[in-house]
Amino acid sequence: MNTRFFLLCYFVFLGMGSFIRVYFKKRYSREDITQSYSNSFEFVLMVLPSLGMFFLPLIMAFTNWLAFADYLLPAWCGITGCIIFIFSLWLLFRSHADLNKNWSPLLEIRKKHEIVTDGVFRYIRHPMYAAHFGWGVAQILLLWNWIVGSSMLILMLPLYLYRVKKEEKMMLQHFAEYEAYKKRTGRIFPKIKRG
Repeated sequence: MNTRFFLLCYFVFLGMGSFIRVYFKKRYSREDITQSYSNSFEFVLMVLPSLGMFFLPLIMAFTNWLAFADYLLPAWCGITGCIIFIFSLWLLFRSHADLNKNWSPLLEIRKKHEIVTDGVFRYIRHPMYAAHFGWGVAQILLLWNWIVGSSMLILMLPLYLYRVKKEEKMMLQHFAEYEAYKKRTGRIFPKIKRG
């Protein structure tokens, strides 16, 4: 197994992740939005991870411009990256499916918005962020380049740090039960119960 094999695996998984997002975005409707908390700065932060997900891997695949930053890992690292990516894709799909019509790509409240606390949301409040962080870790193990490998994780971090606080504030304002839900769940990792 060489770098090209894991690069190909990355693009297959990227296609699957893109399909999940497009499928659920088609079901999303802006018609019943009652309040929006998004702004243009947030939109810029949302675009940044796509540079690390799509554009830098494409540059790595079709040019040698970034070859100076290449590194080698044992094949088991790439296989581990595949496993992490598959789990992340499952988590991405599951979180969209569990949210169903409550999902929005932006920070918005909808007419019949409900708080979702079952499925993967039973354990963590932000499984989509968790899925994207898993994707970022998998990318390091699949794309053996210091710039491209870490780009998704680095470019995802500002969005997460900026948006998750706003998202939780919005949920607290609109759902009385969110405070109790917050106490029993972890943000992106399940809470460890202490006996």
